[in-house]
Amino acid sequence: MRIKRSAVETEGASTRAPSTPRARIEPFTFGLVGTLGVLVALLIGSIVGQLATVLIYIGVALFLSLGLDPIVSYIERKLPRPAAVTIVVVVVLAAFAGIVLAVIPVLVEQVAGLIDDAPRLIKEFTASTWYHDVTSQYSGTIDNALQSVVTFLKDPGNLSQIGGGILAVGAGIAGGATGVTIVLILTLYFMASLRAMKHAAARFVPAYRRPGFSEILEDVSGAVGRYVIGQASLALINGVLSLIFLSIIGAPMPVLLALIAFMGSLIPLVGTLSAAIINSVICLFASPLTALVAIIYYLIYMQIEAYVLSPRIMSKAVAVPGAMVVIAAVGGGALGGILGALVAIPVAASLIIIIQKVVFPAQDAKTEAPQDA
Repeated sequence: MRIKRSAVETEGASTRAPSTPRARIEPFTFGLVGTLGVLVALLIGSIVGQLATVLIYIGVALFLSLGLDPIVSYIERKLPRPAAVTIVVVVVLAAFAGIVLAVIPVLVEQVAGLIDDAPRLIKEFTASTWYHDVTSQYSGTIDNALQSVVTFLKDPGNLSQIGGGILAVGAGIAGGATGVTIVLILTLYFMASLRAMKHAAARFVPAYRRPGFSEILEDVSGAVGRYVIGQASLALINGVLSLIFLSIIGAPMPVLLALIAFMGSLIPLVGTLSAAIINSVICLFASPLTALVAIIYYLIYMQIEAYVLSPRIMSKAVAVPGAMVVIAAVGGGALGGILGALVAIPVAASLIIIIQKVVFPAQDAKTEAPQDA
């Protein structure tokens, strides 16, 4: 019986269904899927690269809307929000139109006057004592440089390149004007729908975490708004004082130099210093004494801004370390030019708030190290 049972068991075992083989990925399928993944990643990277300018416009408009939101909130205490948004929109459009109408005619007039006075300025520049001292010391180098310039201008091919460069500059100016218009329109839309955007962002977070997320979002938006308003106030002060002082000392094109000072001061530390250097170099065309006075003025102003104006105006905004300001401004400028540098500082401020509100409390809550089982 045992032998028969063994035979039966053997026969039954032989008739059983074979075990399911393990899943095995063919090398060709694995390579094909990996290649498709790489191609999709490259496609996404290419799309993001092509949309980089648009993303920068959106970021700038978002930060400007956050900067104007405290003003809207202040007016909202006395008027409904639609009326507050309308008032701010009208004021922003009026200010933008007023700046354009006030600055452009003066700039055109001063540039035309500078072109007319260019022969006289060059003659006075070449007749100065320090110019003769420099030319006498480096006469050979200067003569070779001038000869190279003359040879370059005599070549018709080079003239066509210069014309192409001028067209490129004109296209760049037109693109900049288009970008400013797009940013202005997006800013108005974002400012009108900022609360709805915050509510929609909170919907992506689980319900039990929404109160904390909304609190952090309000802190970030408030800090960024105060930072933008404070930096714009510092830039306005620098621009107005530069216009007054440069007009007194007889600097060439004081309106243009004041505009450079205003735009530069929008970027902390790096921008103010860069604008001061540019304006001082331009003042050199008037006279070395004018340039020296401008240098002294900007050195004094930067000290006053750093130790008097900035602490008072930016006291309620989040404090960004100086090293991080420089790194953020340089990195943002490398990625997105001037607009990238402007956006980089509020981004750094937002990261600091997130670290202070989220990362540090989470680390401080871990008072005891986990014990090994």
